Amino acid sequence: PAARAAGPGLEERLFQQVRDHFSFETCGNETFPQRYLVSAKFWKKGFGPIFFYTGNEGDIWTFAQNSDFIFELAEEEQALVIFAEHRYYGKSLPFGLESTQLKKTGLLTVEQALADYAVLITELKQQYGAADCPVIAFGGSYGGMLSAYMRMKYPNIVAGALAASAPLLSVAGLGDPTQFFRDVTADFQKSSPGCVTAVRKAFQQIKDLCLSGAYDEISSKMATCNKISNKEDVYQLFGFARNAFTMMAMMDYPYKTDFMGHLPANPVKVGCEQILAHTDPVQGLAALVGVFYNSSGSAQCYDIYQLYQSCADPTGCGIGSDAEAWDYQVCTEINLTFNSNNVTDMFPEMPFTEAMREQYCWRKWHVRPRAHWLRTNFWGGDLKSASNIIFSNGDLDPWAGGGINSSLSPSLIALTIKGGAHHLDLRGPNPADPPSVTEVRKLEASIINGWVKSAGMERAREKRSGASAGGWL
Repeated sequence: PAARAAGPGLEERLFQQVRDHFSFETCGNETFPQRYLVSAKFWKKGFGPIFFYTGNEGDIWTFAQNSDFIFELAEEEQALVIFAEHRYYGKSLPFGLESTQLKKTGLLTVEQALADYAVLITELKQQYGAADCPVIAFGGSYGGMLSAYMRMKYPNIVAGALAASAPLLSVAGLGDPTQFFRDVTADFQKSSPGCVTAVRKAFQQIKDLCLSGAYDEISSKMATCNKISNKEDVYQLFGFARNAFTMMAMMDYPYKTDFMGHLPANPVKVGCEQILAHTDPVQGLAALVGVFYNSSGSAQCYDIYQLYQSCADPTGCGIGSDAEAWDYQVCTEINLTFNSNNVTDMFPEMPFTEAMREQYCWRKWHVRPRAHWLRTNFWGGDLKSASNIIFSNGDLDPWAGGGINSSLSPSLIALTIKGGAHHLDLRGPNPADPPSVTEVRKLEASIINGWVKSAGMERAREKRSGASAGGWL
């Protein structure tokens, strides 16, 4: 696997990680193999900093293959690069293939994941003879939340953090539940105002067909593999379609990508062109969602229950065991009660209340969400006592509205990328990049360089005064 086309010189390794950091009983002394990727290609041994990617909800290779900025910066800073996989995702499974079964999910928390990273960093520093090397945490999206939390919870271990597109406020239940789909709509509106009108018309026609019982017509125009035969199927169709818009807005990069699905350059623009090229809005909608669901162009029909599985995250969980793990996380600590209402957005009215979430999570996982816990444990919006965190957001990214968009102090810096989608800044440079992201990457590089330097000076001071230590006691 080390040969996979990801950043320079990455090798896959396993670390025997503690299963339960917060108990000394049964699981506390048991371990599981946690996967991490490491590259010492640019490292100035014993001196260069450590760049640590706090893995998020998926296979760690996916993030390593889409974060070339970290390697570019590592070359400049002569850094050791580590990408750590989040517990319960990819191959880092505390209970093997049974990890996402009922009763095995209890150790899937943000707190356990951060403790994994703290322990892993501490051990690897020792292994590599890197005791004096400052650590900078990097992450995008949920991974960006984790990199910020690492700096907040373990400032003794992490000297600074780049939290790219990290929706710290919305996940804590702060902010407006209509914001997300309003911003997805705004992306399509910006691309072409006629697009939103056509989308609204398509959804309205499906609703009308549904009310008159014309399910066959919906099925044939939307090209579903199985006949749509009741209101539940239509609701699933709405969720399936809305999810395509979400993914296209998040991944609205100016060049083609294979990050979360295979998408063309500027997918929002391409999607709008598709719907506007059809005289029948519903057939146009089928073509638009195909930009995401049928990128190969070879699918004859859409299996709407297979391609989209509704879960406790209205922006989508994906499919497979990683999706199950994420569903559990959004049923416990992470709050994503976004809804669409067909007024402030172009989507059908699809409520997702706290009560609906509670009911779903109890039925599926036998857990009750703790809506306020993240605010208590990770400070909600009151972050001013933290330091050395960059919060970057792209103005095309529907997640940006739930993140930190203005600086909170001279060392809690918010940066906005004009024309940037979901954590574009973590990606490597590309000729199609908007000028804004090039500027932001430069700024991030210089801020991080400052953190590395001052951490080095701090260490040197400690060593000098170490000789006369005890002055404090």
